[in-house]
Amino acid sequence: MPSPRQLKLGAFMRPVSIHTGAWRYPQAWRDANFNLTRLKYLAERLEQGRFDAFFMADHLAVLNMPIDALQRSHTVTSFEPFTLLSALSQHTTHLGLVATASTTFEEPFHIARRFASLDHLSGGRAGWNIVTTSNPDAARNFGLEDHVEHAERYRRAREFYDVVTGLWDSWADDAFVRDAGSGQFFDPARLHVLDHKGPHFSVRGPLHIARPVQGWPVIVQAGASEAGRQLAAETAEVVFAAHGTLEEGRRFYADVKGRMRAIGRDPNHLKILPGAFVVVAGTLAEARAIRARLDSLVHYESAIASLSISLGVDASQFDPDGPLPRDLPDTNASKSARERAIALAEREGLTVRQLAQRLGGFSGLSFVGTPQTIADEMQQWLEQEGSDGFNIMFPWLPGGLDAFVDTLVPELQGRGLLRREYEGTTLRENLGLPRPGNRFFR
Repeated sequence: MPSPRQLKLGAFMRPVSIHTGAWRYPQAWRDANFNLTRLKYLAERLEQGRFDAFFMADHLAVLNMPIDALQRSHTVTSFEPFTLLSALSQHTTHLGLVATASTTFEEPFHIARRFASLDHLSGGRAGWNIVTTSNPDAARNFGLEDHVEHAERYRRAREFYDVVTGLWDSWADDAFVRDAGSGQFFDPARLHVLDHKGPHFSVRGPLHIARPVQGWPVIVQAGASEAGRQLAAETAEVVFAAHGTLEEGRRFYADVKGRMRAIGRDPNHLKILPGAFVVVAGTLAEARAIRARLDSLVHYESAIASLSISLGVDASQFDPDGPLPRDLPDTNASKSARERAIALAEREGLTVRQLAQRLGGFSGLSFVGTPQTIADEMQQWLEQEGSDGFNIMFPWLPGGLDAFVDTLVPELQGRGLLRREYEGTTLRENLGLPRPGNRFFR
């Protein structure tokens, strides 16, 4: 019997693996960031695995980290997302295409136009990941010396959302009559001029693109702060979350969906997908060996900097091949980050070097094991309301994705936890989300 709830799966692509050692793994595609042929293969494999969406993370500045770390990471550069996803839309038929676009350094009219175009090009598969951009270096690429203050970024984001969605509603769904006989291309009575004037934006409109296929592209959000959670409850349809444990996931899930109920939104109209790094192999020992090999490929000088930040002390003074010292000095650094690092070292018996390389590669939620053990864990998260699915991160490409599709997907499908065929042709249909009505036209 199929499960009454099934996993929704996004693929976190940047546009390839997030693990900083992935490009050095044997048989990894080292040039995939800028190789369209390879990226087409990855998108096609995701569609074969019945994934909901390809998520193109984006940054508006080179990541603010020391040059020693930057020079060793494949994650710092990538294509512009709309260009890439528009190309991939022509090589897929069901896979959602989600792009990050900033509300801090973009203009609403540009964003509304780009996403409407992508939605039409893809036949209704676009999604907008709303971000306020946390990297202060991005401000310097847009004429600012100082970053916009956090609360102000979220106030701007809220108004930005209202303007973009209002622009998407510029035209009624039936506005374009295209009557060659009478010579009437569209019905002017079915056109709305937004004429928005607010604290941050003055936008007349209308958008000169027909209403998107989905009404609105799917709204995605990833903020975890108080302001971010409230923005998600008010506006988001998918949340990309970051939780290390099921208990953390359950608290976040209950909090955000509770906020939705409080403002009259249906909690089923939001899918919460924590990021999950998945290493699947035939045996647990083999999967752990892959993870250990990946972590060992993170350059030590870069990794030890990550550990020092987590601990709040200079970890380069520790014996790299010994255990983490127990008598760490007090610090004003994040206590939660320090506690997580210490707990991880104790739980897995990691040396300083191994701990540093874990943190420098990827230290978030991980499922490492066989198809059966990983399916067990994913099922537990779904059934205990820790998530509605996951935003999957692959250890290396293409092998990590191939192993997921070839071995884990059949296991999930056999348990009724993952679709065998797509429910529809649009991202909304496949996520089980309603098509929004037009606020200006019935």
